[in-house]
Amino acid sequence: MRRASVLALAALLAGSWLVGHAQKPPAGAKPPAPTSSPAGVQFTDITAASGVSFRHVSGATGKRLLPETMGSGVAVFDMDGDGWQDLFFVNSMRWPGQRGAAPALPALYKNSGRGTFTNVTRAAGLAVEMYGLGAAPGDYDNDGLVDLYVTALGPNRLYRNLGGGVFKDVTAAAGVGDPGFSTSAAWFDYDRDGRLDLYVANYVQWTVATDLFCTLDGKTKSYCTPESYKGASGTLYRNKGNGTFEDVTKRAGLHDPASKALGVALIDHNADGQMDLFVSNDTQPNRLYENKGNGTFVDVAVEAGVAFNEAGVARAGMGVDAADYDGSGRPGIIIGNFANETMSLYTNEGTGLFVDEAPASTLGRATLMTLTFACFFFDYDLDGRPDIFAANGHVADDIERVQPKVKYAQPAQLFRNLGARRFDDVSRTTGAALQVPRVARGAAYGDLDNDGDLDLVLTTNNGPAVVLRNDGGNRNASLRVSLRGVTANREGIGARLSLTRDKQPAQVAYVKSGSSYLSQSERAVTFGLGPSRVPASLHVTWPGGRIDKVTVPATAATVLIEEGKGLVASR
Repeated sequence: MRRASVLALAALLAGSWLVGHAQKPPAGAKPPAPTSSPAGVQFTDITAASGVSFRHVSGATGKRLLPETMGSGVAVFDMDGDGWQDLFFVNSMRWPGQRGAAPALPALYKNSGRGTFTNVTRAAGLAVEMYGLGAAPGDYDNDGLVDLYVTALGPNRLYRNLGGGVFKDVTAAAGVGDPGFSTSAAWFDYDRDGRLDLYVANYVQWTVATDLFCTLDGKTKSYCTPESYKGASGTLYRNKGNGTFEDVTKRAGLHDPASKALGVALIDHNADGQMDLFVSNDTQPNRLYENKGNGTFVDVAVEAGVAFNEAGVARAGMGVDAADYDGSGRPGIIIGNFANETMSLYTNEGTGLFVDEAPASTLGRATLMTLTFACFFFDYDLDGRPDIFAANGHVADDIERVQPKVKYAQPAQLFRNLGARRFDDVSRTTGAALQVPRVARGAAYGDLDNDGDLDLVLTTNNGPAVVLRNDGGNRNASLRVSLRGVTANREGIGARLSLTRDKQPAQVAYVKSGSSYLSQSERAVTFGLGPSRVPASLHVTWPGGRIDKVTVPATAATVLIEEGKGLVASR
């Protein structure tokens, strides 16, 4: 028998609370009012102390080949079921003919539970050189062990988790190699048969031989924009349940050869219980693929108002995420865009229409000159309102020669949700680590030390990874929810969670894969509760439609909900 996910929670309950709080004592001032942010929340760079020494290799030698400026991603997931979040960093590689250099390998770091990580890449069977870009963990065979999909320039890889920290390459047998220029990917059960299917976003048709000469100053070669190349359709793989997948892209209505996709997010935009797909495209219209429930999708992006900007022009979309950020019970959308375009913040009006709040907001003003790759909603201060994180960095290392006000390396940004669809830029008050200029690409969040608040992990293009610990967020309380599906997929991806307390408006969240850029955050859903715990009611609507109603005791900080049984474990 292979280990069930309940053991992960059992391990967590056994002692991680003491370990996490021993590392980060919640010393400080009096707890804040329910709607306030804890004073002094800081993100601290603990990369060196954590043992993470990964460095991305792009292969750049001055020829400025397009893929060099795109990677790479990071995944936060519990690969061995011990209740601690591990880290997987995707690496690219040197181009053929670059001699005398050691192989550029991805890196899997096991979380020791003591604030440090150990590189176990070779022992895990993942020391494989490829021109990798993104990562998407998902338990595709419902055995309680999270598998790993890696996107790349060239064949992608699917690694089956065998347990014991070991993975096996099953790409060929599974039939999910996708030989193109793949970027982000997401697992979801689009046909609700209880098995995770896989959507893979593809960028453009490019090879070394077809690389074009592009320039910013009329003399020197620069990285080309995707407008110079033909697009490439994403791919939908249907899980057949026997370890193999079938390409159903055309049958599902998702074949789009004009696509130049970089990000993908799951969203139930019309609250019909079917998970839809949002695909952010670079210089092409974004796509909102509405799941019709019969195995097909229809693009409704134009009528929904999310395909173009206000002037009807397609933007350069990068990372993307969806969440109920305004307390409406409906998921809005955040998109990272190119410099001089601002980020997009779409509010879901509940009528099939989205409205971009960014242009007239603090978010818009603060992101006009940045180029945002990874972006996501997460509640960094646990006040119950999802905040926004943006990882920034330009694609052109010579951009300042023609646009002096636009920098190649750029600081990350953090926007605190004030409610009423308003955000405050708190980037400069939440730690010097956020203000370091970086050429950032991937980013993900996760409670790496099991202390209740959410930490950050970033990658930089052709540079080092960064681990940022959240110090002080846990002065507010949180509830961490994990699911175990029975007839639904094992991880409950696509489930809708609704949490109510003291007759307050419900907090709504979805268990999801994808989002950000080339990256994947932890699977568990974290609800910020403010300064105090009280009993709560949690409604879980599973992908197949079943609803479990659970009473969560005030003492619970971490719970496991099993489909049909409700609360089966809590800390």
